[in-house]
Amino acid sequence: MDISKKISELKQDPEFAKNVGMILVHNGIVRGWSRGSHEKVSGIEIKADHEKIEQLRAEYEKSPGIYKIVVEAHEGTFKPGDDVLFLIVAGDIRENVKACLATMLDRVKSEAFTKKEIMA
Repeated sequence: MDISKKISELKQDPEFAKNVGMILVHNGIVRGWSRGSHEKVSGIEIKADHEKIEQLRAEYEKSPGIYKIVVEAHEGTFKPGDDVLFLIVAGDIRENVKACLATMLDRVKSEAFTKKEIMA
C-alpha cells in the first residue's frame, strides 16, 4: 500500500476535514528474528482471514470518534523487511484514534492472522 496515496484519497472525501483531526498508521513488517526466542528468521508464512478482518474493520469503524479505517493484509510467504499488514485509522481526537488502532491491531493479529516462522 502506498500510505501517502491512500491518505490523500481519504482527504478527498468532503466530510474528511469535518471529522478527522488525527490519522494513525500501522505498517507491520516481517522481523528478521523470532519474537519469542530471538532466533534468526529467514521468512514467514502468513494466512489472513480476510472475512474476519473486514468484520473487525467494520466493527471498529463504528467506535466513538472514528471516521474511517483502511486495512490491507497480505498472505503468503515473506522475507524479513516485507510489509504484511497496514492499518490506517482516521478519527477525531488522539484518545479515540490511539485506542482504536491498538485494540483493533491486537484483535486482527490474534483472531485473523496465523503465521509460521521459517528459521534461518
